[in-house]
Amino acid sequence: MADKPELTVNVVTPDGSIYEETTDMAICKTTQGELGILPNRLPLLASLAIDEIRVRQDNGEFDEVAVSGGFLEFSDNTLSIVASAAERKEDIDSKRAERARERAQERIEKAKKAHNPDELRRAEVSLRRALNRLSISNR
Repeated sequence: MADKPELTVNVVTPDGSIYEETTDMAICKTTQGELGILPNRLPLLASLAIDEIRVRQDNGEFDEVAVSGGFLEFSDNTLSIVASAAERKEDIDSKRAERARERAQERIEKAKKAHNPDELRRAEVSLRRALNRLSISNR
């Protein structure tokens, strides 16, 4: 990719940087839909959905990073992603994610029985995070 324009992708969480690579394309899911980011595009700021960030490698394969929401900023060929939590595909513990899914489903049932809409929303977000991690780790 040396003769192609490139962009740098940085993914950071409150615990620090978890991913930094250069690429010719990154794909992110924002709260408004999926977005492909190429070098030299106009600056951008967007909210991220609970989903994955995909970064194309030199061989055409994609690195995958699970993010739990957050935001992205693109300017000067740098894509900065700030997320409350993020994990590279190879770092996801599938068993732990499965346990989180089970706990979230139990919390959803309890919240429905208790007619607690606030707890229901929190449990549904937890479930989406667990399902996202499971989906990425099982590919």
